[in-house]
Amino acid sequence: MTGQNSATASDYVFDNDGDHSSDQHRYLAQLLDPLTFERLALTGVGPGWNCLEVGAGGGSVALWLAERVAPGGRVLATDIKPGLIPSRPGLTVARHDVVTDPLPEGAFDLIHARLVLSHLPQRRQVLSRLRAALRPGGWLQLDEIDITRWVAPPPSGGRAGEVYRAYVTATARVLGAAGSDPTWGGSAARDVAAAGLVDVDQARWTEVWERGSAGLGLLISNSHHLEDQLVAAGMTFRQLREVREVMSAPGFSAPSFEIHSILARRAGDD
Repeated sequence: MTGQNSATASDYVFDNDGDHSSDQHRYLAQLLDPLTFERLALTGVGPGWNCLEVGAGGGSVALWLAERVAPGGRVLATDIKPGLIPSRPGLTVARHDVVTDPLPEGAFDLIHARLVLSHLPQRRQVLSRLRAALRPGGWLQLDEIDITRWVAPPPSGGRAGEVYRAYVTATARVLGAAGSDPTWGGSAARDVAAAGLVDVDQARWTEVWERGSAGLGLLISNSHHLEDQLVAAGMTFRQLREVREVMSAPGFSAPSFEIHSILARRAGDD
């Protein structure tokens, strides 16, 4: 789970400077980029567009956008800790907190944020700021998760299901304690509409994760990244070692969380 904008850098549960940050972003790109790119393409993004990528993380989406808007366009990729975002022609990287730092009004043809706003208690205020930063007719895309139905044990059941469920529950507790709402993806479209954006379109996606999948790779990486917080949330180091073995075992499978992708526009007559 990515996006480094938050009320303060220390409040954010995932750290771009962590030992497992690169793995996290690699698995996120493998898991989510195909859906993100498919949805972004629906906007018609192309040469000359001015784009903003909020909480760019490892930069895979920003790089894709930079290729699409060349020649003549530009992409501004922001993050509280932008050190993992590569530099390319047409791509500007900036340290920026979307909660507190200013954005130019009416400046962007397209704004994208993935797994960012769910981490922000001020997400509704941020939505208003993002709307104001769009030019009239400009596009906003948010990609978020909803773990409401994710906590069910996997089909394999038994001890594997028990320890997996404990891990998922503890992860949700860690995110909640940091001010995140990992269920927000399911209601994000409603908040986007309430912020005054129009033509709101929501797509929902799920799959089954099996051994070696990007989804389980992400969860294993997160179990290392959040180890101290997970222990504070009630897991033991022994349970964490066990759940890593479970998620790496032949034959293990588990349902993914829901991914919600919301597309909307700023009205053209604003």
